Amino acid sequence: MVDSGDIRNVVLIGHGGSGKTSLAEAMLHKTGVTNRLGSVDEKTSICDYYDEEKEHQHSIQSACVHVTHANKLINVIDTPGYPDFIGPAIKAIPAAETAILVISAATGIETNTRKMFQLATEANMPRVIVINKMDAENVVFSELINNIQDTFGSQCRCANLPAADKSSVIDCIENESGDSSLMDVGQAHTELIESVIEANDELMESYLGGEEIPVEKIAAVFVEALKAGTVIPIVFTNARSESGIQELMDMIVKYTPSPVQASPAQLKNAENVTELKTDAAGPLAGLVFRIGFDPRSNMKYSTIRLFSGTIKSDTNIHRNDDKKGIRPGHILKAQGGETEQVDVGVAGDIITLAKVEELKIGDLIHDGSFSGKIDMPAAPEPMFSLALEPATRGDEQKISTALERLCEEDPCFKTSRDQQTKELVANGLGDLHLRVILEKMHNRFKLTVNTKEPKIPYRETITVKAEGHYRHKKQTGGAGQFGEVYLRVEPAERNSDPPLQFSWDIFGGSIPGQFEPAIFKGINEVMQTGVVAGFPLQDVAVSIYDGKHHPVDSKEVAFRAAGKGAFIDALQKAKAVLLEPIVNMEVTIPSENVGDITGDLASKRGRVQGQDTLPGNFITIKAQVPLSEVTQYNSQLKSVTGGRGSYSMTLSHYELVPPNVQQQIVAQYAKKKEDD
Repeated sequence: MVDSGDIRNVVLIGHGGSGKTSLAEAMLHKTGVTNRLGSVDEKTSICDYYDEEKEHQHSIQSACVHVTHANKLINVIDTPGYPDFIGPAIKAIPAAETAILVISAATGIETNTRKMFQLATEANMPRVIVINKMDAENVVFSELINNIQDTFGSQCRCANLPAADKSSVIDCIENESGDSSLMDVGQAHTELIESVIEANDELMESYLGGEEIPVEKIAAVFVEALKAGTVIPIVFTNARSESGIQELMDMIVKYTPSPVQASPAQLKNAENVTELKTDAAGPLAGLVFRIGFDPRSNMKYSTIRLFSGTIKSDTNIHRNDDKKGIRPGHILKAQGGETEQVDVGVAGDIITLAKVEELKIGDLIHDGSFSGKIDMPAAPEPMFSLALEPATRGDEQKISTALERLCEEDPCFKTSRDQQTKELVANGLGDLHLRVILEKMHNRFKLTVNTKEPKIPYRETITVKAEGHYRHKKQTGGAGQFGEVYLRVEPAERNSDPPLQFSWDIFGGSIPGQFEPAIFKGINEVMQTGVVAGFPLQDVAVSIYDGKHHPVDSKEVAFRAAGKGAFIDALQKAKAVLLEPIVNMEVTIPSENVGDITGDLASKRGRVQGQDTLPGNFITIKAQVPLSEVTQYNSQLKSVTGGRGSYSMTLSHYELVPPNVQQQIVAQYAKKKEDD
């Protein structure tokens, strides 16, 4: 059984193509876990084991591997780097003590580099920066280091430097001299030590007093400096030649915190906060941060970071506040797509459970001693949509089950049945995201769907007061039907909840109260279908103020028809109009693209609300834009910014559609109605 103090948990984060997976493969090979170096390009990677990952040659899901180095267990979480697959990367952050930000020397700081660094910073994680592909040609390393310090802070200091021939690295923690073309090793050593000792007042006083600080004292305070953020070490590697890999693992075991040294995870329950101290003998508590399915057997695997206690195959565990216990079965350690059974999982370790169907990402697992939630960073809201239709009749239920499984493993993939448009809508972070999800569905479940752009969920409302009247009279030889309704409509407050404000203002019993539900039902039918272009109504106030009934012929069905007819009569006089959904957008782009993007948003009827300047010469533009104008914004933004821009959007409110746009929508509706 491994000791909690001998564990190191690191998460590899950064932009796609920076070499995170290659780094993990190099660690596996260097420590003898694999007998040949896995390659993304050759489709032999341990971490990228899904068919879709091999096909696209980049990570789509996070993967866990582990190595033993210098008698320490290093758990490595390799995460996807492209923006469309950021969800699993975000959810892996709470599972590690240290975030290792990987930057390609060839491409430098990219969109997801910034985003993931910011998330790790917000999580108060110790951070290490790895500059990978150090053998890349035509790289001015001094400019790259300056850019890193400008973007992420002056506390980013070189802990090693590439040797002159770029085939090895020179340690700057213990060495004060060496041959590097990047900068003077002595200077790098001094800058690093000064940043480290900022975390310790006693050492700082000694240093300022002219004393020489021994290396062993530096090592002792390095972990504290990482936790305090006074230093963010920069190290160099070349994963393909395995240069700098030994030194990277040395840094992880010597200078990054173990679970025992790290700040304890916090369990929040209403106003109460419980610190989960890393103690194998304590009560069990862990967090589910990854769900995956075996690509061959479709078996479910739940990966859990244990914060406290010990778990065995016969431990009775609870999920969140569930009273019913769960037997975990075999305790497994994942090595990419393969697993090996272990006797026990201890506080600080990362373990995997198979076939526990109840577990979801974000779940707390415990032995009954705890209640609450462990905060996880929020994933971006998926706003890129496709409407799905079965390619084969009768596959509806199978598709629903498959989509449910796919939603479980990707926190940024959601599906819904739009009650208004009757469409099955899949939501993701971009076109590539949804296309890969549908590839998964085809590969795993042998299911195919047709896709199309989903309908925009417009709404209808009224703009003036009006009155309506309808008499429903039907005589068929036997008992007849009779109901007469007078009502008044007027606009309610915009975006009001509920969308229909209904009042029963009958005096003198002209309509008995027993028919109120029937009239309301008739009105509600029209609320669902509208009168302009078939969209639901909202922000309407209705008053039923008069009518007539017959002691024999008045029935619920008659007053339902009368209510419906009177409401339609009033709506046709109340100048009904269309409303469109408006979304809040945050668009992050290089500063040189600001003019292009603001002009483009204005052409889409967007209103820019403000701008924020970000480190590294980036700008975030905040705007409100009609949803109908930005359904394909993902590809447009990539085109304008050369793939360096990113955006998020959330529904804000509904607004009146301009008359010219309304005419087009109404004409399309009339044509469809005619065709039907």
